[in-house]
Amino acid sequence: MSDSMKVTLVALAILFCFIVVDLIGPAYGFFGRVPTGSVGIVTRFGKVKDDSLSEGMHVKGFFDRINNLTTRTQKTERSLSAFSKDIQQVDLNIVINYSVDKVTAASLFKQVGINYEEKLILPAILEKTKVVIARYTAEGLISSRDELSDAIRSLLVDELQATGIIVSMVAVEDIDFTDAFTDAVERKQVATQNKLTAQTEQERLTAETQAKAERDKIEAQAAAEVAKTKAEAEAYAIKVKADAEAEANKKLSESLTKDLIEYIYANGWDGKLPETVLGDGTSAFALIGSEGK
Repeated sequence: MSDSMKVTLVALAILFCFIVVDLIGPAYGFFGRVPTGSVGIVTRFGKVKDDSLSEGMHVKGFFDRINNLTTRTQKTERSLSAFSKDIQQVDLNIVINYSVDKVTAASLFKQVGINYEEKLILPAILEKTKVVIARYTAEGLISSRDELSDAIRSLLVDELQATGIIVSMVAVEDIDFTDAFTDAVERKQVATQNKLTAQTEQERLTAETQAKAERDKIEAQAAAEVAKTKAEAEAYAIKVKADAEAEANKKLSESLTKDLIEYIYANGWDGKLPETVLGDGTSAFALIGSEGK
């Protein structure tokens, strides 16, 4: 084997060793790897370089060290206590999703290090949550959970965005109060429900009374119309009858003559003379009939 080949093999062996050592995860070497979903922060003897490395294999200085920060969405959940506007203790369970901005990751690492959750995120959660909770009364918090989440997230975004931490979601998953306050709220709700039930019952009775009065009014009006119509019909019938009788009498009167009267009288006489004849009212005399009585 020639000397040149020996030199080449030695160089390749040394290069192979460097690659293997770098892949295993050495502190120093000529190669480094940034895993998927991370950003690489390069330091040399503890000093942070301004540029960060993207995912994949990289050639670096032998004394450079790559510190990997995940840029994937991370989740943290915390339980804490705060006080409402009316000085009621409130226990909350809050879930937050956040991630590290790739562009400002080097600055975050330089100023805070890898413990940014404990140093930045958790204190901000505690502070901003207390600020938001203090805006509401205890009863108002019960019906404002979504509003609380949005308000806390807005404050956290303003607080952490400049540091390179992106807050994507805040959820208030649980709100608890003291037993005394919970009992008071339950009593108030029961009283309110009873009041609403009484009001509803009263409104129902009032509506039924008004409806009955309206029906009675309509029925009375209908009865009056019927009576009026009946009276008008009876009056009309009487008028028609009277008109008919008057017309008949008129026609009868017009048809009577002296000869017809004498004829009717003659046909109706039974042949007997009256036994008593009255005079002018001052005297009376009796006639003796054909029998001589």
